[in-house]
Amino acid sequence: MAADQSDHDNAVGSAKEKTTGRVSSSREKPRWNPPLLVWSFIAFTILVIAVVHSTDVMADHALSNVVTGTAIFLALIVWISWFSLYSQHALWIRVLPFVLFVFAATTFFVFYRVDHVSGELVPIFARRFSFHPDQLLSLPNQRQTPSANRAPDLAHQTPDDFPQFLGPNRAATIDTVELTEEWETSKPKEVWRKSIGAGWSAFSAVNGYAVTMEQRGPTELTTCYDLETGDILWSHVTPARYQNKLGGIGPRSTPTIHKGRVYSLGVTGQLHCLDGSSGKVLWGKNLPVEFGSSAAEDAELVYYGRSNSPLIVDELVVIPAGGTEEKGLHSLVAYDWKTGEEMWRGGDTQISYSSPSLVEICGTRQILSVNEQTVSGHDPSNGKTIWSHPWPGNNLSNSNSSQAVVIGPDKVLLSKGYGNGAMLLQIARPDRDEWAVEKIWKKHNVLRTKFTNVVVKGEHTFGLSDGILQCIETATGRIRWKKGRYGHGQILLVGDKILVLAENGTVYLVTADPKRHQELGRFKAIEGTSWNNLCLYGPYLLVRNAQEVACFKLPIEKRSKK
Repeated sequence: MAADQSDHDNAVGSAKEKTTGRVSSSREKPRWNPPLLVWSFIAFTILVIAVVHSTDVMADHALSNVVTGTAIFLALIVWISWFSLYSQHALWIRVLPFVLFVFAATTFFVFYRVDHVSGELVPIFARRFSFHPDQLLSLPNQRQTPSANRAPDLAHQTPDDFPQFLGPNRAATIDTVELTEEWETSKPKEVWRKSIGAGWSAFSAVNGYAVTMEQRGPTELTTCYDLETGDILWSHVTPARYQNKLGGIGPRSTPTIHKGRVYSLGVTGQLHCLDGSSGKVLWGKNLPVEFGSSAAEDAELVYYGRSNSPLIVDELVVIPAGGTEEKGLHSLVAYDWKTGEEMWRGGDTQISYSSPSLVEICGTRQILSVNEQTVSGHDPSNGKTIWSHPWPGNNLSNSNSSQAVVIGPDKVLLSKGYGNGAMLLQIARPDRDEWAVEKIWKKHNVLRTKFTNVVVKGEHTFGLSDGILQCIETATGRIRWKKGRYGHGQILLVGDKILVLAENGTVYLVTADPKRHQELGRFKAIEGTSWNNLCLYGPYLLVRNAQEVACFKLPIEKRSKK
């Protein structure tokens, strides 16, 4: 009986020790090495990370980074959970990893914040109580600038003019200059450099003057710079501020210069026609109000802010319009370029982040528009949709930002990021009244242009595909090569060479050669995340981002006779 009682007491004591976590036998020593199940999960997360980064299974580097971060976090949580609950250490030791993890994360985010993210969704941190760089800039004071007494002449045209988004033809192509290949011996020369307000707008340049948009504190500006000196000659002020962790800060459309006037669209949809010599407002429109949506509704429908650059068509200014499902959607609106009188509304789909362009397809002049979920051609005289084709997208998570490009007389090339790739359409007009659209090819692994654009040289197309420069055979979509990790920057075709502005602010000169990828030179232009398009006025290259702008004189090999 005594022995039985002793066995019973030992069993009860053992059970209590297991319940309370106390250890009394060699079989229950504290463990640092987790069991096979935990190691299996950690190994699985490592395998997932290896697969998403060594293959194209995610079809999007940004999504691969999200999966990687999630996998690392889950592996850490699983190990901490096992250690806290089952390692058999004393209670204070078991809770120590959890406490340290929470303390470290809390301490870090007390002093730092996610300022913005890169093009591949990598967070960029800043001190929590620091100001954004644009908030430290004062508004321009024209009276103190040396060139303020000289009113800029934006009405005079020159062969070097870069008067709108992506250049003279909105094709990100310049054929009036030829750049030398010898950047090692004839290096690009810095002309001037200065701080600039936030935003992703690019420059337009006419007659030696350059215009862009920028954010300084609570104020959105359209500013005119002297291209030779970098002095601000005038600025137009709009009380508006856009700020988003994913989209950044400030305006993102590029002003258009036409016959001495500047047309600029703010991030909140305020369209202005400005006198090019003074910045004085000649007329203006608030697009959300014009099309029946409030500022809050517009910010939700066009999540990353309006980025559409105004297009001049004959006597009209054409711009994506917007609206709501309840009160009506309008893809485009046209205003009289002199008076601002509305002339027509066209299309019935929500706008995207792309800009309209004037093209000719099947011998018919038309406005080409990439919308939130379609691509369409419109009659310039009345805005009527003459053809349309699905191009699925979503302004929040799967946005259409890249320009549609006309290939030859009757084809349209579309491209976008988020794992979608590119598609080539055949446009036909069997009779005078009906148009037909047919897909020639669609490939998810080519030209994933997230918020950049492609350039076409002969029978080949070049573009930053998920941050890597890629060359394809346009007719078939066949990949010729894919090399050079430049990030989500921008490109500009100049003659037979491509200027690449990498996401880190470095400018590269690359041959537009379908046979091979060849870098001819490079130089560090600006610091910080650089998503803004390039502007080339003759030999003068304007490079900017959300903090800094610089002008460089590039070595020219020869001048075109055009």
